[in-house]
Amino acid sequence: MKKKDEVSAFSYLDETIQRLSEPGLLLVSGNMKRANVMTIGWGLLGIFWSKPFFVVAVRPSRYTHKFIEKTRDFTVNVPGRGMEETVAYCGTVSGRDRDKFEERGLTMLPSRRVSSPIIEECIINYECRVAYKTIVNIEELSSSILSLCYPYGDYHTLYFGEILTVHADEKLK
Repeated sequence: MKKKDEVSAFSYLDETIQRLSEPGLLLVSGNMKRANVMTIGWGLLGIFWSKPFFVVAVRPSRYTHKFIEKTRDFTVNVPGRGMEETVAYCGTVSGRDRDKFEERGLTMLPSRRVSSPIIEECIINYECRVAYKTIVNIEELSSSILSLCYPYGDYHTLYFGEILTVHADEKLK
């Protein structure tokens, strides 16, 4: 098992943002008995209500949505180099039909502060508790975003996850 050290919320902001855009990050919600992992390419890190937050967008049609609704927490896991195929796989296969953890050799580790597990193979792990959620309001979106991102509806739920703790592989220091 890799050693993971607790670090401040924004210690690895550059690495997280870089990997968010390519190849994506791995969002997990559930518990150690049953969880789902999905790829995300959209997200925001910052300060809300004087606390560190990670905002993620999940469509109600996604299997992960039901897990976040139940647990009210999630983890965001930053993949290391060489995990690009796993990230692509987790973004194209549904957890309703497949066990992506088993199929891609991903190891769930218990989180310290939330019920949703972290992924051992990832280099950075954010543990987040949902403090607020909202559904994208189509009346407030520009027509270019609507046509590009929502041609079939299925508007995202935005989950504002307070970052409770962050772990990073010891070798990143």
